[in-house]
Amino acid sequence: MVYRPRIVDSILDRKLSVFGAVVITGPKGCGKTTTAKQKAKSVIEFQDEDRREGYLSVASEMPSKLLEGAKPRLFDEWQDAPKMWGAIRKSVDDTQKTGQYILTGSTSKDVDVPHTGTMRISKLQMYPMSLFESGESNGTVSIMDLFDNPGGFDGCHSDLDMDGIIHAICRGGWPSAVNIHKASDSLMIAKDLFEQTCEVDSSKVDGVKRNPLVMKQLLRSYSRNICQLAENKTIITDVNAKYPFSESTYYNYIGALSKLYITADVDAWCPAIRSKTVIRASPKKNLIDPSIAVAALGIGPKYFNSDFNTLGFLFESLCIRDLKIYSSKYGGTVSYYHDRYGLEADAVLHLSDGRYALCEIKLGQKDVDEGAAHLLKIESLIRENNVDARISIREPDLKIVITGTEYGYRRDDGVFVIPIATLRD
Repeated sequence: MVYRPRIVDSILDRKLSVFGAVVITGPKGCGKTTTAKQKAKSVIEFQDEDRREGYLSVASEMPSKLLEGAKPRLFDEWQDAPKMWGAIRKSVDDTQKTGQYILTGSTSKDVDVPHTGTMRISKLQMYPMSLFESGESNGTVSIMDLFDNPGGFDGCHSDLDMDGIIHAICRGGWPSAVNIHKASDSLMIAKDLFEQTCEVDSSKVDGVKRNPLVMKQLLRSYSRNICQLAENKTIITDVNAKYPFSESTYYNYIGALSKLYITADVDAWCPAIRSKTVIRASPKKNLIDPSIAVAALGIGPKYFNSDFNTLGFLFESLCIRDLKIYSSKYGGTVSYYHDRYGLEADAVLHLSDGRYALCEIKLGQKDVDEGAAHLLKIESLIRENNVDARISIREPDLKIVITGTEYGYRRDDGVFVIPIATLRD
């Protein structure tokens, strides 16, 4: 099977040029091992049943022996041999060389290592595929080009229609699903991930037994509140309607999902705007991929023929996933803005150099005007604040309404309207 290039490829190259080792984290099935193998010159796979016992024996008694081999050397499922972490850390210290080791593995084990590996073993998080990586975004609009040369944007056109967007949401960005040509079959991957997470992985991650039925109910409630400012007590009450579920149990179960990289809440952006506006500061509920929510809710593409409201929240989740992936190449982060008066930016994309974009996410054309008005109002608040504030707030470098529509353009008020299926890093 031909390898589909990932945006994380170049990030891995950079980290290997700086650090002695890199550990790749992320949810099951997002492509960690496959990506690592593109860079590795030798591989140790601890779940190779033909060699497993021999590898584990050496790793337990003299792990340094397994370090011998062409570099970078990949250790897949390294958590099965936790002593490898210390051996790799010491090797990096002793040799002072970069790009020696790559570690990947399942997130279904929580390994306690004696040393953190700080400044020696760098962490790199992977996500499922973005629309550009899966080939569904034509990539005609580069996020970085927009920041660097906004005046150079002269419009764009998306090749992905609404049915295609719905399918991408339901299927998710899982590489194994993307490579399945039959649309109905490709939906099975996310469903299986949901089942395995609740039935097996949520208990294996730290050895704490958790009720699969309760975990499924929790994920269903989380999915009903995806990309919304739902309070934790709302979800606790929802689960408690079927199963006994306390606040402490909630945090216990959510902690497991976090370790599995299933939840991916969006933090709030709280600029110090000098006004009476109260800014919401609690995280916005989200999952690593919208397909998990679709699987948890037990729905499919045909469901959205009669429920565009739910589709809108899932579309927002997909857009946030892609913005995180595209901006990760530049050390970017994604947050949101929302105040008590309903003024919002669904996503605030921050680059490491201080530049940022305010983004509203609107599935259809009819809501574009409202989204643009929100972004312009936030910009106006910032300007008002800066008139007499001791410390000014940087004005947004870009204002973007991200849509599921066909055409992209720049409005007379300076707001960009860009279809999600035209974006890339």
